[in-house]
Amino acid sequence: MLEQLLPNVFWPEIWQASIDTLNMLLGSMLFTVLLGLPLGVLLFLSGPRQLFEQKALYGVLSLVVNVLRSVPFVILLILMLPVTELVVGTSLGVAGAIPPLVVGATPFFARLVETALREVERGIIEATQAMGASTWQIITRALLPEALPGLLAATTVTAITLVGYTAMSGLVGGGGLGDLAVRYGYQRYQPDVMAVTVVLLLILVQVLQMVGDRLVVHFSRK
Repeated sequence: MLEQLLPNVFWPEIWQASIDTLNMLLGSMLFTVLLGLPLGVLLFLSGPRQLFEQKALYGVLSLVVNVLRSVPFVILLILMLPVTELVVGTSLGVAGAIPPLVVGATPFFARLVETALREVERGIIEATQAMGASTWQIITRALLPEALPGLLAATTVTAITLVGYTAMSGLVGGGGLGDLAVRYGYQRYQPDVMAVTVVLLLILVQVLQMVGDRLVVHFSRK
């Protein structure tokens, strides 16, 4: 019955595309957090009325973040083709999709980190500073622990956004479920393949949201 309902679906290929999507998501998420977390912290610390206010630095960082966030991801994919080939040696497949995914998601995540840090009570930061804590200690002992639920929520939102980005990367041969949907569901007009890829992406998003929500609730109670 399944073969009659989904005559064009080749399950080994669906499985491989799913693995590729997960690899793209995990790889890009790792680099997004590694780059976006320090950037978000720097945006917060140098922002208006903060302890280490630097108007010039904040203006430059804010401009760069806003410019990158304003570029539609599909256009960013195309613009970064030469850069991606230079960095990883190819613009196709999982490896070719990760650089534009990181560039597209890092500014977004950095803004969410900045917003989460702004939710930390100013008195906690001032008390930590009054006890003679260094800048590093203020960040690691006060800011990040207090903002952890918000940071986890930001990570969840960014991961879900990256799922959508991985699907869009299929337009330029990025691999994964998006590539499968474009090649078979769109170009060959096989709606059953398109339906399966959409359902799998929806399941992935739902799992990410559920896990993220549980982590936020868990650390909020702590």
